[in-house]
Amino acid sequence: MSNAVAELLARHDRPDLNFRRLLVGAVALAILVLLSASVATMILLSQSQDITRWVNHTYQAEHVVADMRVLIARDESARRGYLITHDGVYMNAYRESATALPRELERFGALTADNPRQQDAEARLQPLITAKLNEQANSLQAAANDARGQIDPATLIRENRASALQIRDALNAMMAEEGRLLSERTEAQAVNATMLLAVVLSSSVLVALLAIGAFLLVRRYAADLDQSQTALKVLNAGLEDEVGRRTADLTRANEEIQRFAYIVSHDLRSPLVNVMGFTAELETAAKPLRELVARVKAEAPALLTRQATEAVELDLPESITFIRSSTQKMDRLINAILRLSREGRRNLTAEPVDMAAVLQGVIASLKQQTEARGASIAIEGPLPDLVNDRLAVEQVFSNVVENALKYLKPGRSGRIVIRGRTEGAMRLYEVEDNGRGIDAKDHERVFELFRRAGAQDQPGEGIGLAHVRALVHRLGGTITVASELDRGATFRICLPEVLAKA
Repeated sequence: MSNAVAELLARHDRPDLNFRRLLVGAVALAILVLLSASVATMILLSQSQDITRWVNHTYQAEHVVADMRVLIARDESARRGYLITHDGVYMNAYRESATALPRELERFGALTADNPRQQDAEARLQPLITAKLNEQANSLQAAANDARGQIDPATLIRENRASALQIRDALNAMMAEEGRLLSERTEAQAVNATMLLAVVLSSSVLVALLAIGAFLLVRRYAADLDQSQTALKVLNAGLEDEVGRRTADLTRANEEIQRFAYIVSHDLRSPLVNVMGFTAELETAAKPLRELVARVKAEAPALLTRQATEAVELDLPESITFIRSSTQKMDRLINAILRLSREGRRNLTAEPVDMAAVLQGVIASLKQQTEARGASIAIEGPLPDLVNDRLAVEQVFSNVVENALKYLKPGRSGRIVIRGRTEGAMRLYEVEDNGRGIDAKDHERVFELFRRAGAQDQPGEGIGLAHVRALVHRLGGTITVASELDRGATFRICLPEVLAKA
């Protein structure tokens, strides 16, 4: 079941990673397309504005040429009307046109200052217009001086037709040049508009394709995700049953181990008691033997051999001592196993625990050992409280502090400091000492059952810290040690603020 879940999660993670990469790539490409389209659009719009400005400039120039044509025609019409009728109205119209024509020519020259062709045309046109205006002014003056009507108006009208044709040709050439420029600029404007449209359409198509691709990608990912979630639900349904069965199996196995430890310890105690009893009887029987040997040695030493004397006086007491020492150690180990078995079966009860009061009680219970070793135990700062099993918490800290006292370094004033702090829903407590320390390779070894580290110069069976770790795990926490040889050790006990229900 766990392999199936791991395989399902692995299959889900791979598409998820690929999906993220493809989606990021699509978004990046879309952004790149939009940026490129924006830059191209800005460039084309700027060019379009320039072209439009030049087209307007061409229209202005054509308008000026058209105005000059109109002024020349109006000027000639007003001159002819005056020559025929001598009416002052025509003279006023002529003067207005004659005055405006040089200004329009000057305006045309300013507009076409960037065009050498038009500047040449303007240079040729200017003397022609000046000459024509002078001739018209002379004919009008002659008509005004002819009080008797001797000059034929038709004669004056027919004068200077050649200059009028030259002016017309010059104006036509100017208009043709502006028409050519207008054609070029209009064509450029059309090309620019086509390019702008192409950029907008192509970028829109690309963005649309990317959007469709992203939609299909998201849709496929959603389908894969739905499929994975469906499969995961099926696996979870079976997994919960599997976890329940495994938990029940582990619970039964743990109970069997505890019962086995209790039975074995109980069964071992019976022969051990017999051995201890027979050892006592053997010790009792050895006393009259020693008295008999002493008496024979005093009255008939020849009857005693050296081997018999050594067996009664040396070998037998030494053997009894070894037997007693071994049986006492065996008794302590059996008691420890029984204690561990009973602790494993004991139900934990959550209750508010005043950690400062608990630690003060632990320090008070170890006062005699502390004074005997010339050490001190201090609590640094406030300690966070718990809602936990008070007895188990007391046993944990009592074992850890007593262990720190036991392994203080001789010749150094021992100091043990207890502190605590809150880390989220957990409470971290540290018991720091300045003792002999623990080698890094033994940091885990010290928590193993019947295993001890460093010099074996202190009494113990290697059960205390193993018992502490088992208790801490039952309380839902962890215990670790940080230490270096000859630099003390710091035991870190991390417990939940509230004991979780079993």
